[in-house]
Order: sequence, then structure tokens, then C-alpha cells
Amino acid sequence: MDGEAGPTEWGTTVGVGPWPGPWPEDPRYDPELLAHGDRRNVADRYRYWTVEAVVADLDARRHPFHVAIENFGHDLNIGTVVRTANAFLAAEVHVVGRRRWNRRGAMVTDRYQHLRHHADVGALAAHAAREELPLVAVDNGPGAVPLETADLPERCVLLFGQEGPGLTPEARAAASTTVSIAQFGSTRSINAGVAAGIAMHAWIRQHARLGLT
Repeated sequence: MDGEAGPTEWGTTVGVGPWPGPWPEDPRYDPELLAHGDRRNVADRYRYWTVEAVVADLDARRHPFHVAIENFGHDLNIGTVVRTANAFLAAEVHVVGRRRWNRRGAMVTDRYQHLRHHADVGALAAHAAREELPLVAVDNGPGAVPLETADLPERCVLLFGQEGPGLTPEARAAASTTVSIAQFGSTRSINAGVAAGIAMHAWIRQHARLGLT
């Protein structure tokens, strides 16, 4: 049984209890979830489904954009990036640098999201070149094009740096273009997890076929 705990709202556990009546014969359903209930934080259409069945259904509908984030200092934002990538149905999340990252912020969505590790930016760039995926850096630096007016490629890798230092020079050099997020306050930068969500949603607004679930 999937051990993922669902969130609570007004003191009530989100999810469904044991399946009432005769069990469905559909192989996508998990016998243990049918028997004990499904309290996972998943969309209603995936209630009682196995993790494998959910991933297979998502794979049939994934968007052609990827997300990459540098991980040279155990960035706590990676979990948030993975969770958001799952929400926007990204093809893959690429972790560049250290393999290990704090999964707490992902809220178990890493079970449903394809993840790939690259030792360094060079390895990511080589993979992206083989797959014909341009690297689009998201960084508020000189020469960046405003994200708000940029035309994002339909197939691409949105590349993010870690909190604080931002993208490494190697990452900026590997990118075919760099886009920046408009800011109007006093801070120099915004949280990397927030920036990733803004950029992914910009891609969604340009390319996603809304209303299809």
C-alpha cells in the first residue's frame, strides 16, 4: 500500500475510505487501497489506482518541457520544484550536481514525476543536445529577455540555479537563451522554487491545451 498521507482540511482527512460494494476488476486498482481506503494527495480520478497506473496515465499526457535545477549546495527548493513540475505535468526534472536532495518539499510527488541526475552542467547540456532540447536559463542577469514577453520553445529545458548565487557561469554559458522574471520590490531575487513555478506557468500559458485532464 502507498504510505503517502493525505492533507487535512478543517480536521477531516482528505481522501476516501474502503471501496464500497464489489471490487472493480480493472488492473489499475490497488487491492490494498481498495481494502483500506486511499488517503493520498492525488486527483480524484486516480483514487485507488496503483502508483504505476497513475504514472502510466500521466506519461500519455506529459508536456514536452523539462525542468533542470542545479544542486551544488543541497538546495531545499528542489522539492518544491519537483512538486510544481508534477502539477504542470513536465516531462522530466533534471537534478544537476549532487544526487541527493531533500524530498520533503516534494510531498511524495517524486513518485509520479520522472527524475534524471546529471553530474554537472556539461552532462545536462550533452543530454539536452541529443534530445534536441534547447536550454532556457531563468536568471535575472545582464542580457536576459523578459519572461513576460519571451516566446518559450515548446520543447525545452527550463534551467534554474540554486537559492542565493543563482545559475553558475557554466549554466549560463550552456543556455541558448536567458529569461528574467520582472520584479518591482527591493529584493534582488526571488525564491528559486517560486521562480520555477512562475516560469513553468508561463510555458503553460503559451503551449498547454487547457481543459484537457
